[in-house]
Amino acid sequence: MDRNSAIGLTLIAVLLIGYFYWFSPQPAAPNTTTVHKVSPEKKDSLQAAIPPAPSDSALQAAYGDVSAVMTGAEAATVIETADLKITFSNRGGAIKELELKKYQSYHQKYELKGNSPLKLVSPEFSEQKLLAQYQGREIDLYTLFYQAEQKKVGDTTEVTFTAALSDGSSITHTYKIPQLGYEIGYAVTTKGFDKQLTGDNLSFQWNYQVQPLEKDLTDTRNNTTITYYSDADGFSELAAKSTSTQAEAFAAPLKWIAIKQKFFLASIVSKNNFAGGEIQTTTNTIDSSVVKNANVKLLIPKKSLADGKADFKFYFGPNDYQVIGGVAERFKENVNLGWRPVYWINKFVIFPVFHFLTQHITNYGIIIIILVILLKLVLFPLSYRSYLSMAKMKVLKPELDEIKARVGEDMTKVQQEQMKLYQQVGVNPISGCVPVLLQMPILFAMFYLFPASIELRQQPFLWAEDLSTYDSLVQLPFTIPFGIGSHISLFTLIMTISTLIYTWQNNQLSSVQGPMKSMSYIMPVVFFFFLNSFSSGLTFYYFISNLVTFAQQAVIKRFVDEGKIRAIMEDNKKKNAAGGGKKSKFMTKLEEAMKASEEARKRADEDKKKRKS
Repeated sequence: MDRNSAIGLTLIAVLLIGYFYWFSPQPAAPNTTTVHKVSPEKKDSLQAAIPPAPSDSALQAAYGDVSAVMTGAEAATVIETADLKITFSNRGGAIKELELKKYQSYHQKYELKGNSPLKLVSPEFSEQKLLAQYQGREIDLYTLFYQAEQKKVGDTTEVTFTAALSDGSSITHTYKIPQLGYEIGYAVTTKGFDKQLTGDNLSFQWNYQVQPLEKDLTDTRNNTTITYYSDADGFSELAAKSTSTQAEAFAAPLKWIAIKQKFFLASIVSKNNFAGGEIQTTTNTIDSSVVKNANVKLLIPKKSLADGKADFKFYFGPNDYQVIGGVAERFKENVNLGWRPVYWINKFVIFPVFHFLTQHITNYGIIIIILVILLKLVLFPLSYRSYLSMAKMKVLKPELDEIKARVGEDMTKVQQEQMKLYQQVGVNPISGCVPVLLQMPILFAMFYLFPASIELRQQPFLWAEDLSTYDSLVQLPFTIPFGIGSHISLFTLIMTISTLIYTWQNNQLSSVQGPMKSMSYIMPVVFFFFLNSFSSGLTFYYFISNLVTFAQQAVIKRFVDEGKIRAIMEDNKKKNAAGGGKKSKFMTKLEEAMKASEEARKRADEDKKKRKS
């Protein structure tokens, strides 16, 4: 690796860092839309949230026939499937509590050492309302008392909640729960009751305090937001990494919204579109008990209640690329696979191979090792060309060092002499950078793959208890700034050490000296700070990738004859000296650029001398 190659690799590294810091989506400007939000102090149970019931006569006077279903005794209906445990309440005819039976929070599994399943719905942090205008008053249909019925239709359990009024009108909530999966069908229908409502829309409101389910609260906050989809605007989301209030209002129809955490989703999808709505997220950075507050308001056309078009479904489950594809249009984009072309590489190449391996191997550390080997085999031709270029530079190193010793500190003259030598022996000075550049999309793809893969969640390997987050084998009694935190990731540390060794080996083949050589050692240390809190699966992948690269170079070295390379270069030099050589277009343009630069330098020196005189 000569000076030009080192410059190229340094620029690539700078672009790599800049890509993640400056080219990620910028937080949207805060919207002034007002959306009802749950107070951070609200941790009451459903029973505690019920206000004291007014007298029957007062209810009758205020609400008429509806007053008959505004009081009653609360009862629960529990439905359990292979994946979910759902508790419904007859008060509201709504989901009171929902557990994911196959998942646990980090706190439950590693700190409490318990077996409690993960909750995505609980009255402690989730509140839903269905507001309607009735006789000039606003009523919440999720506070009425309903009669519950349950029946089995094939493999689906159907739960119906009906509130019948004395005038013969009624309102019904119907839930359809399949035996497998995380989708819950939901429909609201009325019989005559819709005619007693005023206004064009009902308002579905969902106030949700996102709970900390993972080890790293900062990373969880950076991946928690509200995503949404409309036919007009497609898929979008509120800025996840912003700690300020984020809000958006919709005048056009909306298909679905999802309260997205890093690995889990709580979503509602409309079969026939919501009429509009508002969404908002707020963050209290000093409150570690809540990740973010998510507030949703969606408009349901009143006329859809009578014609059977108030048809929806909930999705409460993992943000798993293999699971969520059929939930709704573009719902898969809740899993961030990166920007194009990184997205295409992950979607069509890396993810299929990764998931194929997960179906046959249960140890995810082994899967990562196999994935590294497979990708290295595919990229072997590029690695071979890169090593061959370094071998040519190694052969030329004595002559390049001689040029530096002969010319001295005049870097422009040094570069000109080096380019002349490259031309004589038929070597392209950046040919070693091109294979590295072509492999960069794979590097970016892995950067997105591992943090987004729920398959790695709570999967242990060696000393790492969870490959989806950092390994913290070394805990510090203090906090180191610049991204390190209060821990040292051992996988990141050994990845950095192996990268420094790899850099040292390459520098033995290089003629680079001075600041450029120092920079090649600084970059791995910079990445240590950057990756210390990233997924241990990612840093383990990079470490194994370095080890395989060492092995590849050892194999390639056995088949690269440096004596033969020198003989070819000497033959090229003789041909060029005799006038039989032919310059490549690249070398011609590079030579012209060097001459133009030299002429500009001479003119600048002459102008400087004239000004002095």
